[in-house]
Amino acid sequence: MGSDGEGNWYTSLAHQISMYGVAAGYCLSASLLSIINKWAVMKFPFPGALTAMQYATCTAAVVLCGRLKLLEHDPLDLKTMWRFLPAAILFYLSLFSNSELLLHANVDTFIVFRSVVPLFVAVGETLFLHQPWPLTKTWASLATIFAGSVLYVITDYQFSFMAYTWALAYLVSMTIDFVYIKHVIMTIGLNTWGLVLYNNLEALLLFPLELLIMGELEKMKREIKHDSDWHSFQVILPVLLSCLLGLSISFFGFSCRRAISATGFTVLGVVNKLLTVVINLVIWEKHSTWVGTVGLLICMLGGVMYQQSTSKPNNAAKQENEEEQLKLVD
Repeated sequence: MGSDGEGNWYTSLAHQISMYGVAAGYCLSASLLSIINKWAVMKFPFPGALTAMQYATCTAAVVLCGRLKLLEHDPLDLKTMWRFLPAAILFYLSLFSNSELLLHANVDTFIVFRSVVPLFVAVGETLFLHQPWPLTKTWASLATIFAGSVLYVITDYQFSFMAYTWALAYLVSMTIDFVYIKHVIMTIGLNTWGLVLYNNLEALLLFPLELLIMGELEKMKREIKHDSDWHSFQVILPVLLSCLLGLSISFFGFSCRRAISATGFTVLGVVNKLLTVVINLVIWEKHSTWVGTVGLLICMLGGVMYQQSTSKPNNAAKQENEEEQLKLVD
C-alpha cells in the first residue's frame, strides 16, 4: 500500500511538473517570438529570406520527427499540393508582410494590428463561409479591440506611411488567410501535422519567386559584395533563435492544448502578450507612448472577451486549434 501511494505521489508530481513546464515553455516561446523576430529582421533585413529559413526549419523538423515516429503527418502528394497551393500562397504573404511590418514598425504596432484581425475574420466567415453573424457579446469584444486600436493609432508618434502600408497588408493577408485556411481544413482532409508540412513546404518553394519580385536577391548580392557582417554571430544568433522559436511555439502549443483547459490556454495567451509588452518596454527604445500602451492593453482585453464569447466545446474547438497552429511564426 505504501509503495503504491508513493508511486502515485511521484506520478502526480511528475504530471504537475510536466504541465507547468509545458505552460512555461509556451509562455516563454510566445512572448519572445515577436521580440526575437523584430531583432532578427533588424540584424538581417531580408524578410523573404528570414521567413524562408523559418519555413525550412519547420518543414525539416516535421519530416524528421515523422521519420523518427514522433508524430504522424500525411504523405506528400502532388495533387494535394496543387489543391493546397492557394492556402500556401496566402500563408506566405501573411508571414512576409509580418516580417516587413516588424522591419518598419515597432512591436506594439504589430500586436495592435494582430489583435484587430478577428474583427475582419468574423465578417469574412459570415460572408464567405456562411457562418452565422457573431453574437452581441462577440461584437462588443470586437468593438473593444477596434477602440483600442484607434486609440493606439492616433497616439502613435512613430507613424510612417511605409509602416502602416505593411500593417494594412498584414491585416488583409492575415484575414484572407484565416478565412481560407478554415475552408481548407474543412475540405482537404489533412491531419494537423500534414497541414503544417504542406503549408511550410509549399511556402518555402515560393521563396525564389519572392526573391525576384521584391528584388531581395539584388539586395543580398550587394550586401555580400560590400562584405557586410551578415554572416557574423550577431546576425546568425537572432536568425537562428527566430527559426527555433517558430518551431518551439508549435511544439509547446500542441502540448499545452492537451495539458490544460481551453480557458487556461486563453489565460496563457493574455500572459504571453503582457510579457511581450513588458519585454518590449524594457529592451527597446522605440515603443508606444503610455496612452498608446493603454490602447494596446484595451486591444488585449478585447481579445480576452472575444475568446470567452466564442468558446466552444472541446470537439468544436479542436478544428480552430489546428488553424492557429498553422501560424508557426506569427
